[in-house]
Amino acid sequence: MSRPRLCYVVSSELTVKAFLLEHIRAAVVDYEVSVVTNASDTAALRELGVPVDITPVAIARPIAPLADLVALWMLYRLFRRGRFDLVHSVTPKAGLLAALAGFLARVPVRIHTFTGQVWATRAGFGRWLLKRIDALTATACTHVLADSGSQRDFLVAEVVVAPERIAVLAQGSVNGVDPARFKPDADARARIRAQWGVAPDAVVFLYLGRLTVDKGLLDLAQAFAAVAGAVLAMVGPDEEGLTERIRAACGAQAGRLRFVGYTGEPQAYMAAADVFVLPSYREGFGSTAIEAAACGLPAIATRIYGLTDAVVDSATGYLVPPRNPAALAQRMRELAGDPKLRLRLGTAARERALRDFPQAALTRATLAYYERKLAQSR
Repeated sequence: MSRPRLCYVVSSELTVKAFLLEHIRAAVVDYEVSVVTNASDTAALRELGVPVDITPVAIARPIAPLADLVALWMLYRLFRRGRFDLVHSVTPKAGLLAALAGFLARVPVRIHTFTGQVWATRAGFGRWLLKRIDALTATACTHVLADSGSQRDFLVAEVVVAPERIAVLAQGSVNGVDPARFKPDADARARIRAQWGVAPDAVVFLYLGRLTVDKGLLDLAQAFAAVAGAVLAMVGPDEEGLTERIRAACGAQAGRLRFVGYTGEPQAYMAAADVFVLPSYREGFGSTAIEAAACGLPAIATRIYGLTDAVVDSATGYLVPPRNPAALAQRMRELAGDPKLRLRLGTAARERALRDFPQAALTRATLAYYERKLAQSR
């Protein structure tokens, strides 16, 4: 009996490596797996020990009507030729194109995972249009997932998807956290701090992710300006040219900033830090918060959907109102001045991350979900 044919569709190769690699590694045991993404290196997964080739399709992140139609046609042809039993998409543009192409090609099981809504922070026609696109994606899929319970509730409340059509796997997140990778690491802590020229006993706040306005980084910079003596590290690609604006907002504290671009070892920078900070305006779940938690870091995050699942207020960190630098600064000063509090919250954060979000549990839940939906489709 032939194995079911499974195709993952995402916009970026980085998304595959960050969120889907272990799912794919496990899926190849029982499925014929294909991966479609915007990549030039078709052997990138094989180089990581996963026996799957990448099929390159130019899926652009911004709206690009002509390029999107070309990508839709390529996906439709691929799905028809591949006779897939299941297509699973992650990221917004990949979700829309895979859902429409899968519907037209009559793929029996079409799943999309929502990981946050761009339109959540917008208003007017732009919000309406992007929201309708998400609703179209959900309609064209046979099944929909959200990576957190609060995001699922938000999508239902916004009438993007009916409550009976959307689910959350395990306790949430797309892939959970790998405890063998994300853990306290004294050697990495010493190495990174030496690179930064930061003393072993200095308090280091860490943001890790894309540098964009929607991540609340200008608020973080304003808050940091009011926190004397600490260090703020920002790790991730600057997608909106914010570096100089962040420096300016930090004022006299700008000399205590440390910028790092994209890294393939986020766990090392988490091990080097004392507090993780994520003052975002929108998140689907906030995977970096639980990865930092597994490294023993308490978090300060905004009280928005997604992050309320990743951080338990006053237990594993603190939640503050979004767009409120004063509240953020108050919590930063509190944690900077109290090492016992940091230890208590960080210990609880690590225990929760390992208990509720182990990567192996998310992989098992994902594959079990595939099995159920394929059985129903037959």
